[in-house]
Amino acid sequence: MRKRNSRAEKRRAVENAAKVDRKRDIGLVDQALPPYHPLSEEGVAQVIDATFELMRETGIGFDDDSTALTYFQKAGCEVDSDGLVRFPTELVREAIQSTARSTKLWNRSATEYITLDRHHTWFFAGLTAIKVYDESTGEHRDSRRDDLVKITQLVDALPHLDGSAVGCKIVEQSDIHGEIEEFAVLTEHTSKPLEYLCENAESLGVVIEIAETIRGGRDQLVEKPYFAHIVTPLPIYYAKTHTDQIIQAAEYGIPLLIGTVTIGGASSPITMAGCLVHALATDLAALVLSHLVRPGSSCMLGSDVSFMEAATGGIGGFAQMYLGDLAICQVMRSLDLPSVTGIGGGSSARRFGEDAVWEVSNNMMNAFYARPATCDYLGLLDEGITFSTRLLAFCNDQVGLLRQLWKGIKIDDEMLARDLTREVGVQGNYLAHPHTAQHCREEYWNSRYHGGNYPVSSGNVDDQTLIERIDVDIKNLLQNHQPEKLSDEVLQQIRSIQSRFKAEYKPETH
Repeated sequence: MRKRNSRAEKRRAVENAAKVDRKRDIGLVDQALPPYHPLSEEGVAQVIDATFELMRETGIGFDDDSTALTYFQKAGCEVDSDGLVRFPTELVREAIQSTARSTKLWNRSATEYITLDRHHTWFFAGLTAIKVYDESTGEHRDSRRDDLVKITQLVDALPHLDGSAVGCKIVEQSDIHGEIEEFAVLTEHTSKPLEYLCENAESLGVVIEIAETIRGGRDQLVEKPYFAHIVTPLPIYYAKTHTDQIIQAAEYGIPLLIGTVTIGGASSPITMAGCLVHALATDLAALVLSHLVRPGSSCMLGSDVSFMEAATGGIGGFAQMYLGDLAICQVMRSLDLPSVTGIGGGSSARRFGEDAVWEVSNNMMNAFYARPATCDYLGLLDEGITFSTRLLAFCNDQVGLLRQLWKGIKIDDEMLARDLTREVGVQGNYLAHPHTAQHCREEYWNSRYHGGNYPVSSGNVDDQTLIERIDVDIKNLLQNHQPEKLSDEVLQQIRSIQSRFKAEYKPETH
């Protein structure tokens, strides 16, 4: 009996290793075709110099009661009484050199990982929407727990999505306990890697305890991180809750993703170059802090530059946003750092329709040239206010297209087919040749909704619109796909952690 068990364990180990290898290669984008660079080498150097100058001379603001100020003072920064910190360039460069160049982010069962680095791009469902369109009624309403469950289960079912984040908020529970419940929902309804974002540092502490429970202990969580933590400061200013989260994540070895949405003309300069400098300076201040807490920690940067539309005051400037995204990724590459900037997957359109399809088709293709480590906004409408499962499913299809393009063109004797051409001749028919059957799908984008799924007069496909095709697909996925379940014991432990925190937590009063 022991011998049979040993063989089974070895077989499972081999299968798990194969899964890891396959997953690692799926997101690879480091092909012969180089990324697009909108800046000259001189332009990159000027942006970096201006960023260091801002940090050194103007400084970055912090809450004056922030624990971070102690770290900065000990490191030789100039710290004013009101929390303004000026960073020596040598310290910033030291932090850049120290920061981890890659991080493995594991799935819930620790059998597969994705590598966050400069050579892969991974796709996550969008972040913290507060509205949804109820597909059954058309109502535009506050998002609920069951919406987050549905989104998370759909992420688990869609093959090209690599992980989930808090796609929508539990609005009826808009407090610290709601933030913790959002993470609990993610853990229960997908086994894929996670990204997490919260407003309260206390929430992060409880979430880390939940992740330790799932992983089997702190050491196991540090060795195989289950989630990356997102911090979104204001441009060139950090609230105490954000620095507390950075410190806590660095102490526990949780990978950090730092980025703020600068709005040129409102919270940052209207020019692309000025906006880039504000974004990079903000990100690098967090990188310095994580380095001071734990040298060699994983802290990835990627603010998303956006711009005020002069006519309406809303966020606009598609060309500026796309170029800004490309530029930040280029600057990060010049610093040998991965960039988590990735504007693809979201739309300013209010509903999923022609406008959203046009915008997302464009910004997802922008990722082909920018090649960020992550794209984190898939499924968002209305400038991030509303989540759409239809858009999420459409984005999944777009990721499939991107990954087919990133494979590039294989060139060898078999693919050049010179012998085949000589065999068949100048007026030959390739349809019946084994070479055609062998390779007919090798370089083919097997779209879920387009191509062979179009309603055409010569085919047998029903005359459905894109939205109808997506709705049918979502319904089938949610009915037929079952996420890998957490054990009842672990679920009970998670609920126990939440209940204990609810009993012990006493919010500060002001």
